[in-house]
Amino acid sequence: MENAAQAGSKSRLSGLKVLVIDDSKTIRRTAETLLSKEGCEVFTAVDGFDALSKIADHQPDIVFVDIMMPRLDGYQTCSLIKHNKVFRGIPVIMLSSKDGLFDRARGRIVGSEHYLTKPFTRDELLTAIEQHVGATGAAVS
Repeated sequence: MENAAQAGSKSRLSGLKVLVIDDSKTIRRTAETLLSKEGCEVFTAVDGFDALSKIADHQPDIVFVDIMMPRLDGYQTCSLIKHNKVFRGIPVIMLSSKDGLFDRARGRIVGSEHYLTKPFTRDELLTAIEQHVGATGAAVS
């Protein structure tokens, strides 16, 4: 049954535009590799400033953003996305190496839909996408 579910998720995620914002090259590369294998079109950014132009250029279906980044952190980046009339509907998933209640709460306050602790697994990444992207949301009860 799991193989059928995996095959189904691959077709559902095919062509989905995902932006991964993290100052860690390893995290960006890991997420890009995992999501590309699922058929996603993956864009990456090294910080919030880099991300804002990529959001405007590519209009992703979902955004994963690291909390701790130089210049513009994940909270600030999420807040800017959620305060923009054009982009506020894009689901934002916070990424953090800390699994703290405060971080989760602050993420919710700035408008994030979900929170993943690094290092994340392939399944955590895919589940977050399936829970928050409209095209796959119908399959989740």
